[in-house]
Amino acid sequence: MTRDRNYTITVDGRPVPAGQGDTVASALIADGVRSLGFSPYLNRPHAIWGIGSGGACAHVQVESGPGEPMVPATTVETYPGLRVRSLHGRGEVSLPESDDGEPRHDHTWAHCDVLVVGGGPAGLAAARAAADTRARVMIVDDAPDLGGHLRHAPRRIHGRSALDWVRHTAEELREHGDVQVLTRTTVTGQYHHGELIALERRTDHRAPATIPTHMARHRLWHIRARQVVLATGSMERPLAFAGNDRPGVMLAGAAVGYAWAHSAPPGERAVVMGAHNEALVAARHLAEAGVDISAVVDARTDPGPAGAALLDELWRGGAQILQGHAVTETRDPEASGAVTAVRVAPIDGSGRARGEETEVPCDLVAVSGGFDPCLALWTQVDGGTRYDPAHAAFLPEESAAPATVRCAGAARGTRDLDAALAEGAAVGHAAAEQRAIPTRPTPAEPVHHPRELWLVTTPHTVETEVLVDPHRDATLADVRAALDANLRSIEHVKRHTTIGTGPEQGRAWGVLASAVVGQLLDTTPEQLGTPRRRAPLAPIPLATVAGRDRGDFFDPIRRTPMHQWHLEQGAVFEDIGQWRRARYYPRWTADGQVEDMAAAVRRECRSTRESVGMLDASTLGKILVEGADAPEFLDRIYANMMSTLRIGKCRYGVICGADGMVRDDGVCVRLAEDRYLVTTTSGNADSTLAWLEEWQQTEWPQLRVQCTPVTEHWATISVVGPRSREVLGRLAPGLDVTATGFEFMGMRNTEIAGVPGLVLRVSFSGELTYEINVPSWYGLGVWEAVLEAGAPYDITPYGTETMHVLRAEKGFIVVGHETDGQVSVQDAGLGWAVSTRKDFVGKRSLARADLARDDREQLVALVPADGATVVAEGAQLITHPAPEPPVPMVGHVTSSYDSPALGTPFSLALLSGGRGRHGERLYAYHLGQTVPVQVTDPVLYDREGTRRDG
Repeated sequence: MTRDRNYTITVDGRPVPAGQGDTVASALIADGVRSLGFSPYLNRPHAIWGIGSGGACAHVQVESGPGEPMVPATTVETYPGLRVRSLHGRGEVSLPESDDGEPRHDHTWAHCDVLVVGGGPAGLAAARAAADTRARVMIVDDAPDLGGHLRHAPRRIHGRSALDWVRHTAEELREHGDVQVLTRTTVTGQYHHGELIALERRTDHRAPATIPTHMARHRLWHIRARQVVLATGSMERPLAFAGNDRPGVMLAGAAVGYAWAHSAPPGERAVVMGAHNEALVAARHLAEAGVDISAVVDARTDPGPAGAALLDELWRGGAQILQGHAVTETRDPEASGAVTAVRVAPIDGSGRARGEETEVPCDLVAVSGGFDPCLALWTQVDGGTRYDPAHAAFLPEESAAPATVRCAGAARGTRDLDAALAEGAAVGHAAAEQRAIPTRPTPAEPVHHPRELWLVTTPHTVETEVLVDPHRDATLADVRAALDANLRSIEHVKRHTTIGTGPEQGRAWGVLASAVVGQLLDTTPEQLGTPRRRAPLAPIPLATVAGRDRGDFFDPIRRTPMHQWHLEQGAVFEDIGQWRRARYYPRWTADGQVEDMAAAVRRECRSTRESVGMLDASTLGKILVEGADAPEFLDRIYANMMSTLRIGKCRYGVICGADGMVRDDGVCVRLAEDRYLVTTTSGNADSTLAWLEEWQQTEWPQLRVQCTPVTEHWATISVVGPRSREVLGRLAPGLDVTATGFEFMGMRNTEIAGVPGLVLRVSFSGELTYEINVPSWYGLGVWEAVLEAGAPYDITPYGTETMHVLRAEKGFIVVGHETDGQVSVQDAGLGWAVSTRKDFVGKRSLARADLARDDREQLVALVPADGATVVAEGAQLITHPAPEPPVPMVGHVTSSYDSPALGTPFSLALLSGGRGRHGERLYAYHLGQTVPVQVTDPVLYDREGTRRDG
């Protein structure tokens, strides 16, 4: 019990006394406050009606430390200096000014034989029984301490205090070598094959100054368990009546918990209303805590022998006993903002008032409509449920249970404490030995002897005052409006009213809402069912989902083997498909300045066109396609033929999607009869591999072929320019590098600078080019050897920006620049690469009339009329310089560069009917600037291709 409140917290700017073990809710209740914040739509004060994670309407924004939006006040543990602010139904995400000093969030993975979810009596018994078999056990509970509801009321186990039993059992488990105990940890999702996700709150209960800098604030556990025991307990159910959300209305179990566990009785004069014996036990506990029980309102007319004995005890204690009655309305005649009285009336079997109402003064209404087993995790793995009228609750349907998951205790409908302990031990032992346990028959008369009661109304009930989900301000009137709209499925009603879509996701109010709908439809809960509760069961902060994957770790950075050399040369980098690629290499000028990108690119372009340049092309995707059916497989994947490719030869190929649009392109190299090396664009290596695997595994599994990604296996160096032959000759003296000895689109296995490698004669620049591939661990050494061999010719390393200028001058496309998922091979000017002799993915789509339209956007080049303006990429093409809106767009610019070789800037563009518009003048419009441009053929440099062979 919390008694010593020796520090203060701040709530809405007001100091509130608090102490060790308090939550914000318990500190407020001890300070006489019974509401916090307001509802999102109706602006009604939110009552503190739950305790712990067992339901809460009152949410706060934590403002101290790193902060947290929209947290239940019933779960926020206090510490000196805690600052919170009440909310109007919605939280606010506060973004940090920088990453410096921000809290850490971790992910961790764990495996166990038995995972016990829930640290109440059944869970503790299950964990101890499983541990006794020497199984590896984990027990997880969302509360700060184990014990479950035993912490909230005076109970006894085996003749001693239940809290003593909890402490002793918890110590045994923590000291056991094969048991891991996690508290403040919520299992938010259960998935098939024994996978569960749990959120551990490691520092939220500590003052920021006391938290070690290395300690993660939250930890997301990925748990794999052979067997799962769900000892998740139950959720006390509210009741629907007029004014049931007024401050002062509280779940009976929560009222007892605040009075006993926190020394914070939530009222002085209480009316206890329930429909089962445990509500009467709660009334007794409240009376023992010093609360004056004005009246006990029992909806039953026959409470059974145990209930009758409890009622007699309460009557002898001075409480008014009203059987067969219910609270019909809460009252606040004094306009205090909270309950000051209730109206009570006799009710019939449907909860309708059938007699004169009586007013009973009170400042606390402790309500308990029953207990709903917490089965969200159970249903997430397709565990069935059945409605049991004897329990007035949905219980797990164990005849259709998942083989690796079992329930125990209150989650199974077992309300008796001794029975729950025995059941937990039996289930834990059976789970550890992976054997079935006998199905427990449902008792003919459960110990709490409940009555089905959901909704209480009178002839004058105002339906807008009856809350069915206060988190969403959903009222009985809203439910009726949904039914009037002819909605009958509970899922449809849920979406119409938004019931169960608030922060508690229907855990506390979901069954009540379903039952109210069923009562209005005159159907049974069994027939109607409840909404499906999907993961996550409780909110997971996005920062925790990310974990340490933020900043430089947000997206994995891939570096080529030559990356350190690029760094040392002062390269400016850009990110391409997770790769960090050198964009250009600025040098110092004669006047002591550093080149900007334009100057560096001009220098790199001239050197490459006039002498020799070298490019780190290691990022090109590389896939090894092997198998007896590899030629047939690639024929089906590529638009052109690959089966006719001779060994030692290369061929450019285009991959289409099923819609006929360009998906990727690259070079295929035939290494052997049954082996090809396929190259892809840098950014599409993974997606192209996935595309190949999808067709191989799902459409053509009969083909004998396998695909292996080998991008990281090879370091690739492109030696480009008219002097590249001399450079390669010095690196590979045993290789015939003549035009006839090593022809275009050929491949050679040879030694490069003493390293075995693969050399391709392909060109992405129109220049004589040799693409050197060596094992990646030799990449840097061979790169430096190329530099040394090219020194006499002033070899110049160049980056991706120069690469783009060179390829665009030749009209070569880059997938992702000149394509956007709506560009066909014909649009891109690649119709020559489409075979008419075979079938391939996308061929049927290419035959559609729509893809043969003359007005489709087709690849062209643009030259600015002034010979000086670099048109912005993305600029829209229009036909008139100053048209009246609306302005028809006829195309757009895809790439734009300044070309030293051409002596003018130029652009590539997609233009409607572009191939028929060469020579036409258009206008490129971007951000208010209009640039006249001339449409030309996309090949602007060396149209005849004479430079390709040196």
